[in-house]
Amino acid sequence: MTYHLGRVIDHVHLRVADLAASRTFYSAVCDALHLGDVFKDAADHFTIDEIYVDAAEDYVSRIHLAFQARSRDEVDAFYSRAIQAGGTSNGAPSLRPYHDRYYAAFVLDPDGNNIEAVCDAPNARSADSVTVERP
Repeated sequence: MTYHLGRVIDHVHLRVADLAASRTFYSAVCDALHLGDVFKDAADHFTIDEIYVDAAEDYVSRIHLAFQARSRDEVDAFYSRAIQAGGTSNGAPSLRPYHDRYYAAFVLDPDGNNIEAVCDAPNARSADSVTVERP
């Protein structure tokens, strides 16, 4: 089995109150960021590469999660589609003071997690992802 992973995080586990609402929200986010191929759905959970999302049995997660965007247009699309899919604005797309190319938008997901899309292009990647083979 082949997995594509980043180099720092093994996984992020979100525990959500309403799996269906989160599925709709994150599916829209992935579509806006051209990540539809990494959104994997199952009956009791879904994954987005290193992100694992399932229904909370007790507490709901509260985190800040930033998705990489390849362009400012993707950041704008993320913001629009995330709002349409049930998110709440937490910062419209704009340049941020973190550095001169940090263009980002923030949306609260259905559980109140602060979800961001950020583009700091132009930049160059050494690889699209890390490929891991697990026999």
